[in-house]
Formats: sequence, structure tokens, C-alpha cells
Amino acid sequence: MKIVSKVVLFWILGVLPVFAADEASLGANLAGLLEYARSHNAEVAATRFEAEAALQRVEPAAALPDPVLRTELMDVSRGVLPSQVGSTRYTLMQSVPWFGKRNLLREAAEAQSVEANGQVSLTLAELSAKIKGAYAMYYYLSGSMRLTGQTAQLLSDLEQAALARYANGVGAQQDVLRAQVEKSVLSGELLSLQAEQHHVHGRLNALLARPATAALAEPVELRRIPTPEQLNYPILEAKLLAGNPQLVTAEARHNGALKNRELVYLNRYPAFTLGIAPNQVGNTLKSWDLMAEVNIPLQLESRRSREREAEAGVSAAVARKQSLQDQLLGDLSESHSALETAQQLDALTETRLIPQAELNYRAALAAYENGKADFAVLLEAQRQILKARQQRLKAQYDIQVRLAEIERLLGVEL
Repeated sequence: MKIVSKVVLFWILGVLPVFAADEASLGANLAGLLEYARSHNAEVAATRFEAEAALQRVEPAAALPDPVLRTELMDVSRGVLPSQVGSTRYTLMQSVPWFGKRNLLREAAEAQSVEANGQVSLTLAELSAKIKGAYAMYYYLSGSMRLTGQTAQLLSDLEQAALARYANGVGAQQDVLRAQVEKSVLSGELLSLQAEQHHVHGRLNALLARPATAALAEPVELRRIPTPEQLNYPILEAKLLAGNPQLVTAEARHNGALKNRELVYLNRYPAFTLGIAPNQVGNTLKSWDLMAEVNIPLQLESRRSREREAEAGVSAAVARKQSLQDQLLGDLSESHSALETAQQLDALTETRLIPQAELNYRAALAAYENGKADFAVLLEAQRQILKARQQRLKAQYDIQVRLAEIERLLGVEL
């Protein structure tokens, strides 16, 4: 008992803190969120159970029907026991479908299983895309709040500088008031960002199957961007055609329609029921009988209608798959183009807009301190820095969202 107690104590003191640490770091990066969601999201669990149910239907689909045992008692005037009646007939019957029908039933069930697995992949891909988009927004809002705070501190410094100039009689009181107004505007923007971040926080927790108010760590980094070779459009297009979950599901549905059509055409041929019947008189088996039963498919018009229905089902599956493929390729092209634009904008803001805005601000600050520029010019230069940095955050957000959309379409991570 002491050993068991020590093991339990070790587990409590050693393992639980690890779990707690993992839970505490949830939200710091995208990988942790995705891993947690795949294990806890109820919709993913439901589709996995449905896929397992579909898999379990494959083997029974090709099984023979259960045999039927019939007992007939002849002349029961002296009793109902086999030894008391005139004779007893036992008939064991087994239904047997036409040749090849069982294999087709199995293949049709396998197509449904593939379709169910495709639904699992589709659910995972859509869940991942939602989490990636929400995390990108979470990061964007966190970065915007940080920028707003830094700008507010910068404005406080400018306010002090304007106040000092006003106290020395070389500045205007209006400069101080302008700085205070800008700070108030930023405070309002910060409140809006906090409210929006609260909404995203709750959305992320909902996707993770956690309470809406559960704590999430501050986002530390965005995920890496794939190399240009990985984002080559022909390669992406090939991956989409080969692995998109919706196309996989559509192909499985098409295969199922083909198997169903073959099954319907096999209904032109009869099914059999075979049987054996021993006959008992008293306590002795006196004779054995064999039987064969055949259903006669005479309802031609009804069967032809079912065949036309099956043909229409195949044509519909082909058309839907083609329509879906065209739509997905259009979505891929749009997302790929938008991703390239966002990357170009990110590079532009990083290499040109932000450095230019910072240089402009330093020049405006020097001019203001020397009395050669108005305070409004300095404030506008400060706004340009904030705008350029926010623009880069927005470009990074757009990159992540478009990348998530591309990966959703492909059904795989890049």
C-alpha cells in the first residue's frame, strides 16, 4: 500500500503539473490549439464514431441472410409432441442471392465507409481552418493592442514635451490639448480592441470545447509561411485534386452510385431459396426432402423505373463532383492570388512604409523641437507610424487566413 501511495503521490505531484503547464500555455501558439481541438472537439468525435459505424457495416453487407427453420405438425388430434402427432416435417431454408450480388453489396458498403472517412477529414479540415483564422485574429488584436499601448506611451512623452515647451513660453497650450485628445482617442480604440479580443477568445474556446471564459495564453508567434516552392500553384492544384476531402467524399458517393446501379441491374435475375426437410413419424425419421424456391422478376416496368433511377443517380454524382471540382479550383485560385497580394503588402510595409514613417517621425520631432514644425505635423507623423505598423499586422493576418483557406481546400498542412 505504501508503494501504491507513493506512486499515486508521484503522479499527482509530477504528472498533473505537466498537464497544468500544457493547459496554461494553450493559446501561445497555433500547434497546441490544433492538437487540443482534434482531441476534444465534439463534432470531430461524432464524425469519427459515424466512420466507425460505417466501417462496421461493411462485413454484414455481404453476409447471407439468416436461415429459416420451420416445423410442421401433421394430425395433432392425439397431442402436439412429435411422437404423438401423425408426422412432423422440419424444413431448413437458406436464401441465396444471385451470383456477384454479395460482392457488390460489400463494395457499396465500402464506398459508404470511404465517404464517412472523407467526412472526418472534411470536419478536421474545416475545424483547423476556423481555429487558424481565429488564432490569426487573436494575434492581430493582441498586436494591435500592444501597438496602441506603445503609441499611447509615445503620446504621453509628446504631451510632456509640449507641456515643457508651453511652460517655457515657446509652445502653445493647444499642442498639449491635441496630445491629450489623441490619447483619449487611443483609449477608445483600445477598449474596442479589448471587446473584440474577448469575442475571439470565446470563439476559440468554443472550437476547443472549453468554457467560453477559460483562460488562454497570449499569442506568442504566428505559424511559419511555406516556401515559394510549396506554394507553387500547379502543385497546389494537383494536391487539391488528389486529396480534397470534399472531392474524396464525392468520389466515394459516385462509386456508391455505380455499385447501386449494378445491384439494380442484377435484380433482373432471380434469387434462390434452398431447403432440406426431414420427415418424422413417431420417433423415426422416415424420409428426406429437398426444395428449391425461385422468385420470378416479372414486374418489368417497376424494375425499369428503378434502373432509370439508378442511372440518373450516377449521372447526378458525376455532375456534382465536376461542379464541386470547378468551385474548389476557383476558390484555390482566389485564395492563392490573395495570399500573394498579402505577402507583397507585408514585404512593402516592412521594408518601405515602416522605415519611411519612422524617418518622417524623427524628422518631424526634430523640427518641432527646433520650432520649425507645427505640433499637428508631429501628430500626423506619429499616426503614420501606427498606421504602417497596423497595416503590416493586417497583412500578416491576411496571409494566415489565406493560408488556412488553402490548406482547408487541400485537406493537408503545408
